[in-house]
Amino acid sequence: MPLNPTLKEWRGQRVWLIGASSGIGRALAQHLHAMGAHVIVSARQQAALDDFVSNHPGSTALPMDVTDPEAVHRTAMAVMDQGPLDLLCYCAGHYQPMRATDLDLSALVLHHEVNTVGALRVLAAILPHMLTRGSGHISLVSSVAGYRGLPLSLAYGPTKAALSNLAEALYLDLHAQGLGVSLINPGFVDTPLTAQNAFHMPALITPDEAARAIVRGWSAGDFEIHFPRRFTWWMKLLRLMPYRMYFPLIQRITGR
Repeated sequence: MPLNPTLKEWRGQRVWLIGASSGIGRALAQHLHAMGAHVIVSARQQAALDDFVSNHPGSTALPMDVTDPEAVHRTAMAVMDQGPLDLLCYCAGHYQPMRATDLDLSALVLHHEVNTVGALRVLAAILPHMLTRGSGHISLVSSVAGYRGLPLSLAYGPTKAALSNLAEALYLDLHAQGLGVSLINPGFVDTPLTAQNAFHMPALITPDEAARAIVRGWSAGDFEIHFPRRFTWWMKLLRLMPYRMYFPLIQRITGR
């Protein structure tokens, strides 16, 4: 039985994708536009958004920095003033490999500002409108890096764990109100963020493949949408391990 209302008919639906200048967000915007949705794209990079709109007639570009509270509120009000919002997908993300032996506080805080606090700012702005309407869907892009602590993930992993917990709490609070909530947990996707990784990334997929998996998950009414499953199921198994087994195994696998 689906945990969410199934999203199968996109024609005429208003969707707001935050973090859509590249990677998964842009690929999602392309797919939803092709299926007839009215796509609103936001990110910091004005040029990338303008390029998307010029190639996808009928879409709307609203540049926004999620670390700027006033900009988030102003942009959210502009979105809601134009009509009801059917889907919000928060794809904005920041990633810098980091270990505790080379801790950078300003970088740690930036990860939280972009990955977690930015999502809270958007939710605070749009939730009252969705609740009044009694419909709509909120989707947060987290990561399997949020399942458990991993090497080089000191800055990134905790923010994704927070997003996962946030999505679960939102579902429990909003399901009875008629709203859908989904959590997206990708494995390795070939994006500008993962291009920073100097290690082998198992089961690496393209943003287009990721977008197709997400759309399938929305169509099925899933709460958690994780992919590619040949990798993510192993990560789920690791999450069940007791620490005395997990820590030595991860150190042996990663060599760190």
